[in-house]
Amino acid sequence: MSETTARLTALRERMQQTGVDLVALGPGSHMQWLVGFHPHADERPCLLLVSQSGECFLMPVLNAEGSREHTNISFHTWADDEGPAAALAAALRAIRAEQAGTVVVDETMRADFALLLLGALPGARHAFTDDTVGALRMRKSEGEFAKLKASAAIADRAMQKAFGALRPGMSERELATVISDHFASEGAATLFTIVGGGANGAFPHHQSGARKLAVGDAVVMDIGARKDGFPSDITRMAVVGRPPEGYEDVHTIVERAVQAAIQAARPGVKAREVDAAARGVIADAGYGDYFVHRTGHGLGIDGHEPPYITATSETVLEEGMVFSIEPGIYLPGRFGIRLEEIVILRADGPEIFSALPRDLHVASA
Repeated sequence: MSETTARLTALRERMQQTGVDLVALGPGSHMQWLVGFHPHADERPCLLLVSQSGECFLMPVLNAEGSREHTNISFHTWADDEGPAAALAAALRAIRAEQAGTVVVDETMRADFALLLLGALPGARHAFTDDTVGALRMRKSEGEFAKLKASAAIADRAMQKAFGALRPGMSERELATVISDHFASEGAATLFTIVGGGANGAFPHHQSGARKLAVGDAVVMDIGARKDGFPSDITRMAVVGRPPEGYEDVHTIVERAVQAAIQAARPGVKAREVDAAARGVIADAGYGDYFVHRTGHGLGIDGHEPPYITATSETVLEEGMVFSIEPGIYLPGRFGIRLEEIVILRADGPEIFSALPRDLHVASA
């Protein structure tokens, strides 16, 4: 059985369990996961439609020939001079979904695509993919794990390259370039290189800039790149010459928060309990107001995807889920500290992707 066939079968089982008549996906990561590709995304309506009776594409003629190289799923094509309405009606009839009562709509598709579909199904109830495609994507196969693990190893080596290059007087942007260059040397496409020195480290999503790194700066490095369709994401800390006053104590607290979250993450535990474990350590140390984001996010085809490890998430963690654990403390005008691991949840707890310790790296002054 091909991977696409297996995933379509699993999706139909979820649809039956959740009472869904039709799933509609636009070009993007959901479609990529389900059938192994997606056509060029532009303003022309393009949908993958899956019912209990079959599956087909609503496909712009412009994309049909190139897309046919990737799939044997049937196409209902439309041209610019005729519009998509007739082709959509034919597609729905072909998979016996013209009377669909409950429709799942890809939350990432264009709004005009969704309105076109819902307009063709007046009275249909609609929901997003949380309980269908989204639920299936959260549990990674061993093949997906292998690609994520390989991507994480490249990020480890890029981080080590940054550690070796870090010197006083170089700019955040120059250090970010060292990281990007290493990613490129291993055939990985850089997704982000957050380098925040000194007070800039207190901005969790700082954009690396022209600020020169100086002796006594704590430096946040949060980096990621995509290889073979899967991203990496890791955050580590370095200092130039010597840590700023109070740094060691705060680093220890963040490390304890990481360990608490790792200990809390088990199959059957709600995501909010993992967030609470990390947040409790930081709050008990008096820094609760300075932990300003969630504890983690899922990682797969997308760099951010379910499960989200938040204070309110009711998602029950399951074996095979991949997510980050990344508590942080951000002290305005002083420094920030974030330590991030990507883990896959096994039966006995999290397996960490990175081989790099979370210890502070001290660069020569």
